[in-house]
Amino acid sequence: MIDETFHLTPLDVRRYEFGKAMRGYDPERVNQFREQVAEELERLSRLNQELDAKAKGFHEQLRAFRERDKAINEALISAQQLRGEIREQAEKEAQLILREARADGEKIVEDARSEIRRLQDQIVSLDRSRRAYLAQVRLLIERQLSEITVAEQAAPSTDGGVRDGAGSPSWMGSLVKE
Repeated sequence: MIDETFHLTPLDVRRYEFGKAMRGYDPERVNQFREQVAEELERLSRLNQELDAKAKGFHEQLRAFRERDKAINEALISAQQLRGEIREQAEKEAQLILREARADGEKIVEDARSEIRRLQDQIVSLDRSRRAYLAQVRLLIERQLSEITVAEQAAPSTDGGVRDGAGSPSWMGSLVKE
């Protein structure tokens, strides 16, 4: 089993000294292999650092995206709440406008009814005045007709009738006096 705390670096591989044995491994090939292992460890270490940097970048982007997503969600919720408040306010204003319009309409109708009543009263008054005037004219005409009738009956003849001091028949003087 490999110890998790043991970390082998390229420098460790390069500095490691193998003990000498009689019939041991070829030192040149061991050194060559050590160099290959060290280079591979360096490459893997660089790759690991690059991947760590990319992972950190991705984590940072993910954090930024999550913050943006959270901000967008909060803005959406705020917009929905604002839309609801605006709709509610608009409905209240519409109800108020309707109430005011109805009240104004009722006032206009009542004013029109009052004007109609006033005009009807005026018409009735004018009709009474017309009738009274016609009655007076009728009475005057009837009086004149009766005087004409009386004068015609009282005149004995056209040449010898009763005349006033101006030479006009006497019935004409009564017309002028009235």
